Amino acid sequence: MGEGGGGRAGGTRPRPVRRPGAEPPAWARALAAGDDAGFFGPGSAVWAVHGALPTLVAGIRALLLQTLHPGAMAGVHDHSRYREDPLGRLDGTIRWVATTSFGDRRAATEVCAFVSRLHERVEGTYVDARGVERDYSANDAALLRWVHDAFTEAFIGAHEIWGGPIPGGPDRYVREWAQVGRLMGVADPPTTVAQLRGEMDAFLADAKPDERVAEAVRFIRRPGLPGLTGRAYPILFGGAVASLDPHYRELLGLRRPWWPAITFTRVLLWAATRVLGRMSPSERNARARIARLERESAAGGERNPSPDRTAGT
Repeated sequence: MGEGGGGRAGGTRPRPVRRPGAEPPAWARALAAGDDAGFFGPGSAVWAVHGALPTLVAGIRALLLQTLHPGAMAGVHDHSRYREDPLGRLDGTIRWVATTSFGDRRAATEVCAFVSRLHERVEGTYVDARGVERDYSANDAALLRWVHDAFTEAFIGAHEIWGGPIPGGPDRYVREWAQVGRLMGVADPPTTVAQLRGEMDAFLADAKPDERVAEAVRFIRRPGLPGLTGRAYPILFGGAVASLDPHYRELLGLRRPWWPAITFTRVLLWAATRVLGRMSPSERNARARIARLERESAAGGERNPSPDRTAGT
């Protein structure tokens, strides 16, 4: 399940780890278009978190956490093609995160509506932790809230370990990202870290680690990614596992790696930053859009001076 839904709203696939000098995908270049600064903008907590490389670990954390809800896990098991096309599912999520974070408001709203339409087909039944068979739909209020909460916790948790300062602190990130939760249909999402983690604890009281969860975790551990991404992935996975709350690791049947995974991940992210730069193509294009809008606004002011400016001429 998850926000990406395994689908792609057209365009060229991005690479999970961008090659130096590689041409950004068409959807990332399209972020330079648009009519406003988006829901967040420069100086926001969302830009600080989602524009930083710890998102590489946060995505793995989010996938691991999302498996712990039996309804979400049933949706992934029954409908997702993650085994046959792991990059496709990952790419769809990357596009969704980048567009909602850095796109203008229209683009962010449209990509959320697209994912919601994909979710209309994701439904079925599952057996909960008490042995009761229940219906599920990816657009159910409870599942939408769980996916939003797990995503938010994963990203803020990874950034707190490997990222830099967050403008306004972690609570501001949770409060800002709640806007995208609303676009996805989450009613009254949490707006503080305390609320977020309280909801996570309540959800996990009904967690049901079973063979489906174990199967998903095995796949997330070794998804068979190609090239440089595949060589870096074991370090990122180890960092993601080490960064989880011990209770989450226990539910997932995972042990903290014996090697210094937090430190190795920090070194890898530092090296990746040196190679790729500190600013993602998505943020660069968003900044280009905002600069264009500011120029157009200034030019409009020059063409249409206010009465005060022309008084006495």
